[in-house]
Amino acid sequence: MSAVAAYDGTPRRRSGPSVDPLGDPFLRTRFAPPARPATFLRRDRLLADLDRSARTPLTMVNGGAGAGKTLLVADWAAGLDRPVAWLTLDPVLRRPGMFWAHLIQALRERGVPGTGAIDLPGDANRVGRTLTTRLAAVLGDSEEPVTVVLDEYERMTAPEVSEQLAFVLQHAGPGLHLVLVTRSEPLLPLHRYRAAGALTEIRAADLAFTPVEAVALLELHGLHLTVPAATALVDRTRGWAAGLRLCALAARERPEPDVYLKEFEAGHSAVADFLLAEVLERQPLPVQDLLLRVSVLDRFCGGLADALTGRADAERILAGLHRENAFVEDLGHAWYRLHPLFREILHAHLRERSPALEPELHLRAARWLRRSGALPDMLAHTAAAGDWDLTARALVEDLAIGQLFSGLHTGGLAELFTGMGPDPASAATDLVRAARELSHHDLEHGLAHLRRAERQLAADRPAADRPAADGPAAPARLSCALLEAVAARLTGSPDRAERAARSARALQREVPAELLDRHPEVPALLMTHLGSAELWAGRFEEARAALTTVAAATGAATALWREESLEHLALLDYLDGRPTRAERRAHAALAEAERHGRAEQPGGGALARLVLAAVAVDRNELAEAGTLLDRAPPEAVHDPVTAAGRSLAAAHLLLARGRVRAALRAAAPVVGAEADSPWARSQAALVASAAHLAEGRPRAAAELLEPAASGQPGLALAAARARLAAGDPGAALELLDAAGIDGTRGPAVLVHAALLRAQAADAAGDVPSTRRLLARSLAEARREMLRRPFVEAGAWLAPHLARPPLRQLAEGWLLPAAAASPEPPPLLVEPLSGRERDVLRRLAQTMSTEDIAADLYLSVNTVKTHLKSVYRKLAVNRRHDAVRRARELDLL
Repeated sequence: MSAVAAYDGTPRRRSGPSVDPLGDPFLRTRFAPPARPATFLRRDRLLADLDRSARTPLTMVNGGAGAGKTLLVADWAAGLDRPVAWLTLDPVLRRPGMFWAHLIQALRERGVPGTGAIDLPGDANRVGRTLTTRLAAVLGDSEEPVTVVLDEYERMTAPEVSEQLAFVLQHAGPGLHLVLVTRSEPLLPLHRYRAAGALTEIRAADLAFTPVEAVALLELHGLHLTVPAATALVDRTRGWAAGLRLCALAARERPEPDVYLKEFEAGHSAVADFLLAEVLERQPLPVQDLLLRVSVLDRFCGGLADALTGRADAERILAGLHRENAFVEDLGHAWYRLHPLFREILHAHLRERSPALEPELHLRAARWLRRSGALPDMLAHTAAAGDWDLTARALVEDLAIGQLFSGLHTGGLAELFTGMGPDPASAATDLVRAARELSHHDLEHGLAHLRRAERQLAADRPAADRPAADGPAAPARLSCALLEAVAARLTGSPDRAERAARSARALQREVPAELLDRHPEVPALLMTHLGSAELWAGRFEEARAALTTVAAATGAATALWREESLEHLALLDYLDGRPTRAERRAHAALAEAERHGRAEQPGGGALARLVLAAVAVDRNELAEAGTLLDRAPPEAVHDPVTAAGRSLAAAHLLLARGRVRAALRAAAPVVGAEADSPWARSQAALVASAAHLAEGRPRAAAELLEPAASGQPGLALAAARARLAAGDPGAALELLDAAGIDGTRGPAVLVHAALLRAQAADAAGDVPSTRRLLARSLAEARREMLRRPFVEAGAWLAPHLARPPLRQLAEGWLLPAAAASPEPPPLLVEPLSGRERDVLRRLAQTMSTEDIAADLYLSVNTVKTHLKSVYRKLAVNRRHDAVRRARELDLL
């Protein structure tokens, strides 16, 4: 073993959030190795194995309950001269966000450099690749290797966490030594580690006590046994550490301990019999009663235990049991838990002894937890008691209905209510059913449950002032209004959304302010769905006002609505002719989705990707547009706005690829709506007009748009283009003049308008005006990288772009850059995509590949792929040359 030298083991705090993704404070007990009792036996042979394990990146200490795994590793870790981050897992940490938040906090506690700069995940249920990439980079750059011990790792049942852990282990290199203490093999590719010689294993056979070690252990308990007698005991217990220790504890209380140790196994068929007889039944009856009752709890304090026993002595009893090492573990802050094996045995015994008592205990625990404000724990106990009406009523009365859609406890709540059958019939249960169905976009069943809940609340209205235990009252009616807003968005009904919003605002005055403050997701949900419905109806200013409010919100509870508001704002910017602003908003929405692990989920960031696809088409980056469109498939579209956004992007891409008939089919709506959408109808008309134009019917294209062109610049521009194609520049100019397009319009509108006027001037033979208007259009388009209008302009444009100074305005982004020598390499094989330009700009800032990946919320491999493409298109092989060539092309 190494001696303690440079590192003294003192935890060093790092700045950062003091709460986990659920908003709870970090429990320090999760980061502290257990204390070794006075009767602990140090086993040098196993310590030597652990010392040698430092040569491999992964060590697994694998054995059954009570095998001595944790104390062994704790004893070894205490003697190391390097940082050891310890994390004991429990069921709460099974979710990815909770696990990684606690692991990073454990590293911070041990003063590991660089971990303070890693943002903790904001969502308990998921994390993105960015976090694990940053952590791997920090550990890989560490000056001295960091040992991480994950105790009770068998509790980790989420495959994605094990995959993420394998990623960090691989990329941290020699900077990380991971020690897993577990009862079962983890979900890691152990066969690969074994084949590569990268795994040290200490298994149950290694952990089993030898007869000599058993003699030494018994000596520490004040018992003396010969090696032959100890051999018999080891044979009977198979060297199980907890069994030997339990035997020793019991033998010390016997008048003839040697006889007892020889006969112990013969008198009991299972460890459970021993624990019940020698641990439980040796306690006074009040203590036995307390232990049996708290076996229904994951953790407990004196007050909660008192609620289950009906007495007031739990705090004293629990402190005494902990001092006596009677399988009651101290979690700190006067909270305790039973040893898992002891709890399992007690729980089974409770069910056998008093089967009718368990539901009552769950209900008592639920009442206590509700008074304490621990709603998720309370709901778990009411559900375990089978009282679904009470469970639903508590959720509704707490105004937590929105958390079934998003928030800190969404995954747990959704899973909790899967056990609720159709039988409980109340306003609260119907509201929960409605929320569950609407969250899965099932309008038919969701609205049916919602209407039933509204009828029940209306019937109960005269009794609305009775105590909360008798009726949901205002929170229930407010929940109805929220669900009405959800349904309004899904059905494309702005009037219904506005009525729901007015109702919700009025009801908020009847709900305690403290309750509203606890649920920021309530106004965020309401305003997001209202904004979406207003956008669908073409009420852009009202939509922008509602969505901007949500986009400025903070916190994990509003993350989903923040993401959706940003992508709706991106669509508004695109429809307003501002592609660069739309691109920024869409990327911000995807970054929000990535941070909370939604980017790769079905529907996650769908509208943002569709906006980016439409922008890519306008920039003539058709391959990238296709990729983005593929990542927002039709099955991910559930509301009219997103459906129209997909139709828009798909139709424009198909038109750009010359697939006219397919574009017309794509423009057809795929999600029905109650109300008409002016902008969706206009977009469909634009596609139909473009189809006429592509098939040689310019007059039909113009006649389709002209009746509706007044006040709609997009239609006026398309109609003017059709008139120019029909050889009627005068009519085209009249349309443009009537459209009133001025400098306040979006850049895309100004580019199209100037280009069409230039075409009209060219048709009139007015070369100076043509070149002046083209210069204006090129300058505006260059800032936005809008290439598609010029690609579609026709043959008249090429002669003008072939001569300076217009050629210089087009070079490097629309046309290949001018050659600097008689036989130069191609300066720009093809235009850079938007994402490639993002990477190139950061390359010019001398950012590393890892920094670029983190800044853009991409994986390192994705950044490398973009870099290879940039090098190919710029005809270079190195970073420095790429930046130099980009400057020559005026791309930077």
